[in-house]
Amino acid sequence: MRPIYASSDGVHSDTGVCGISHRNGGFGAHAALGVRGVKPIAISVDPLESHQQWAGDIGDVGGTDLNFPIIADPDKAVSLTYDMIHPAEGDTSTVRSVFIIDPANKVRLTLTYPKSVGRNFDEILRVIDALQLTDLVPVSTPVDWEPGERVIVAPTISTEDAKAKFGEVEEVKPYLRWTPQPTA
Repeated sequence: MRPIYASSDGVHSDTGVCGISHRNGGFGAHAALGVRGVKPIAISVDPLESHQQWAGDIGDVGGTDLNFPIIADPDKAVSLTYDMIHPAEGDTSTVRSVFIIDPANKVRLTLTYPKSVGRNFDEILRVIDALQLTDLVPVSTPVDWEPGERVIVAPTISTEDAKAKFGEVEEVKPYLRWTPQPTA
């Protein structure tokens, strides 16, 4: 699976676009997405000229150049069509939605944050990791799962088949079976 991570926002400070460009001591979320085969794209309600003006600010604040495309949506046609502006946040609000879209163009996740709340890129990366894993093997990830932790065997396969496929399987209930995270 190679989802497209689409963050949308009009950047005027260290918000989402800066966070994608620079993060964790130089290993930006953009690089973390790239390792996963994911392509970021942003949409902004600001006009193209505005993007060009604040692209330099992203380098100054984030320590790296703007390194992914931003779509200008100054008339908010896309932003309003897809409910990307948090309700009651005003006419000039930044777009605060995150979409994860897979290669078949299926939306796998949507999040819309209030403009006063920053996005959590660790959670977005965790979701991408979980989607990529569960697309490859018949497992589900439990609440608060992190890569490398055990996973739940899908109820669509028998315990015997799960043991043959994964080796170690702990059966708590017939419908709840744990296994170490399989490697792809």
